Parts: sequence; C-alpha cells; structure tokens
Amino acid sequence: MPLDIDLTVLDQSPVHPAETLPQRTNAGTMSLELAKACDALGYARYWVAEHHNSPQFAGPSPEILIASIASVTRNIRVGSGGVMLSHYSPYKVAEVFNMLNALFPGRIDLGIGRAPGGDVLASTALAWPGQPQNANSYPGQAVTLKSLLEKNIPADHPWSGLHISPDLATSPEMWMLGSSGGSAELAGQIGMNLALARFISPDHCTPDIFDKYDQARHDAGHAGVAKRMLAIGAFCAETQEEAELLASTAIYRKMMTQQGDRNALFEPETVQDHRKHFSDSQESEYRHLLDGYTVGTPSQCKEEIETLSKAFGTTEIAVVTVTHDFSARLESYRLLAS
Repeated sequence: MPLDIDLTVLDQSPVHPAETLPQRTNAGTMSLELAKACDALGYARYWVAEHHNSPQFAGPSPEILIASIASVTRNIRVGSGGVMLSHYSPYKVAEVFNMLNALFPGRIDLGIGRAPGGDVLASTALAWPGQPQNANSYPGQAVTLKSLLEKNIPADHPWSGLHISPDLATSPEMWMLGSSGGSAELAGQIGMNLALARFISPDHCTPDIFDKYDQARHDAGHAGVAKRMLAIGAFCAETQEEAELLASTAIYRKMMTQQGDRNALFEPETVQDHRKHFSDSQESEYRHLLDGYTVGTPSQCKEEIETLSKAFGTTEIAVVTVTHDFSARLESYRLLAS
C-alpha cells in the first residue's frame, strides 16, 4: 500500500459463531484482538460502529469499546464510526469524549451519524420514557456538540454555563459520517471532517459529494483544510475465488436485510448453497452487490483502492470487512496492510 494512503479499520463488531472463536471470547473481545493486530500492522485509525437490537452486530456502546481498545493499543487513533447522535444529549456525548480525550490525548476521534443504528423498537426503547428524536433535530444537536467540545457555545445559548470536566486545551478530532450529499453539506457548514460511507450504497456514493462538502465549507467561511475519508467494503484473500467466497457472507446479509430478514451471519458455504436456488433477478442483485465491494488478491485490492483514492480525492480509506469467521477477517486486514 503506498505510503500516501492511510488505512482505517471500521469495525461493526460482527457476531461470529462461537465455534469459530477461541475459547471464552465474543464480538467485543474480538474487536480488541483485531485492534491490537491492526495497530501492529500500521493502520492509522480504528473506528467502532454503533448498532442496537441486532443479531449480526454487537457494538451498542462505542465509548466503552473505544476506551478498551485505546488501553490495549499504542499508536493507532481510536474513535467512533459513529455515535448515533439522535439517541443522546450532545452534552453527555461531549462529556464522554472529552474524558476519553483526557485519558488518551491525541488519539481519540469522535464520529457522529444521523442514522438510528437499529430498528424502531430499539429507538423507542432508547428514548423511553420520552419519544425518539425527530430527524430534523440532528443538525442542531451536531452544532451544539461541536460548540461544547470546542468551548465556543454562544453566550445566549441555554447551556452556555455548562462546564465539561476535565478542562482540556484540545478536543477530540470531530467527524461526521454520511452516505449522501445532505450529510456532506451539513458537515461542511458546521466545519467537521467528513467520512463518506461508500459501503452503504456504492451506486449513490459519488465523488461530487466531496465537492458539495468543500463548497458548503467554503460558503460557511471555515479556514484550513478539512480531512476527508472514504469508507469501503473490502475482502482480501490469496486468490480471487477465496476473496469472493469470503465476501459472500456480507453480500447475503445485505440482501436479506433489505427483505427484513434478521438471521445471524451465514457461513460462505451456506450462502453458496442458497445461490443454487436463486432466481435470475436474485443472482443479478448478488453480482451487483459484489461489484460494489473491493474484492480480490492483495495486488487487486491495492489497485482498486488507489483508483478510488484518486477518484474521490482522499488519501484516507476506511475498510469494513464483515465475515462469518474471525480468523478470515483478521487475515483480510493483514493482507490489505501488506
């Protein structure tokens, strides 16, 4: 991988079946193991996602994973990709990440997102005894959160008298996650860095979204050069066939999720058995989803990552790798780093 491209891990904490894990481990401890390995491999950042009420992903509390991961790694930056801000008070998030920044100075990233990270039932339970936030509240929440952490909240704001302990000279690096132009423009207006999630919807994630972000940032009068990141789904193996087999778990998961199915992650061989009974339209959808990922040998993945880096004008690439087996996920990240 060229020195001018920094790789980040975006870990969704997939739930690997017990029989594929070492004794007495689970999705949480596997995130720690993967983080330690990726720290040694030279990855720049390790971000953890937030999901609720999911049989597939086990990361409901990014701040706990961040603290745990930062305590067992040495060099890698650790952050959220992201905190689903609609569920929380900006003040509470500011307090939590300010404390993380105090404990691990210069290593903490705060990424926030608009999506709920779960279904309606989870959102309702998280908001109880109140009601889930309206999506229209998100811009105001994001502005308030940034102002609190940077200690520049307007004097006429109801929370202007709040104090966030401990008193620090710096704040976490702040990012907004998005997969569309709407979030990109908001990030530009507010002055946050932007992480663009191509793995969510490759068909609609185009380089011009970063152009809209740059324009919004310019129009808002923000000085300096912002950081931008592209997050992709990637699966790397010694052969193309092995890589495509590895990716099949994630492809089938996405297909089934679109139909409302919430099964646990399927092993690749089971997915291939199901493919034998696919209709033509299902097989076409499967191949289309495969094309949206970066899948192949180390040299093939390297070439595609460099192409995406140039197309989107960013030297920071985040990699999401959801597999059935943990050892295969670890090996994919190792091969990418090589």
